[in-house]
Amino acid sequence: MGGGMIKFPDWCNETEEVVSTHKLRRLVAEKVKLAQVVDTLAEAVPDFYADPGRVAQLLRKLGKNAAAKFVEEKLPTQATIRSGDLGEILCTAYVHEVTPFNLGIKRLRWKDHRNMSMRGEDVLAFRLSGKNASLKILKAEVKSAAKMSSTIIGKARKALSANSGLPSPHAISFVADRLNESGDTALGDALDKAQLKDGIKPTQVSHMLFTFSGNDPSKPLKANLQTYAGSIPQHYVALCVSTHQAFIKEVFEAVSA
Repeated sequence: MGGGMIKFPDWCNETEEVVSTHKLRRLVAEKVKLAQVVDTLAEAVPDFYADPGRVAQLLRKLGKNAAAKFVEEKLPTQATIRSGDLGEILCTAYVHEVTPFNLGIKRLRWKDHRNMSMRGEDVLAFRLSGKNASLKILKAEVKSAAKMSSTIIGKARKALSANSGLPSPHAISFVADRLNESGDTALGDALDKAQLKDGIKPTQVSHMLFTFSGNDPSKPLKANLQTYAGSIPQHYVALCVSTHQAFIKEVFEAVSA
């Protein structure tokens, strides 16, 4: 991952609970460390919206102001879109840094409008393991809200369970196309083979429901997790930042500064 690590253990207190065979993890941000985290995120965020190679190219050709303007014009200005995007960025960083699913793309680079949400799965991440480079897929849904509720969590659960719990063909094709364009043929080829020849099986898939909120939604998350009756491994992660709305605003303002 370019753009710097977010290093969640440095600023969050973490607790984990096993719910039947699944995991519920709670990350509570330490208030005293939030200013430092805003700076860390401000450095990491541009990389999620713009390819560093393209930014470096603009820097060389047109100078610093032009490169900064290029990134700036990709950043959302609407509060709800900022909230959703930052949730997705935090989830992607968490998955890549903390789980074995460290392969994939930063899909916000392909947004067609700064103040629109993208369709499809919020986060797809992958790993190729063993001699045969067998493919494992993490399908993640992200919800960001000042107050996380069981209704919002239910919507995420519904999205994870859609398509028999498997990632949608469209989303897999989108990732495979981007990987092949960028020359990452190992993962791109594995995705093509899984989707177009072998078929993706539930045994290859894990789910993550990632919440980013001002409150602690552990109870509704646990209640929701207890209702899951399928066979796909579930990882529920609650990132709690008490100043949720102000924190999001500060991060995007720091990126633009």
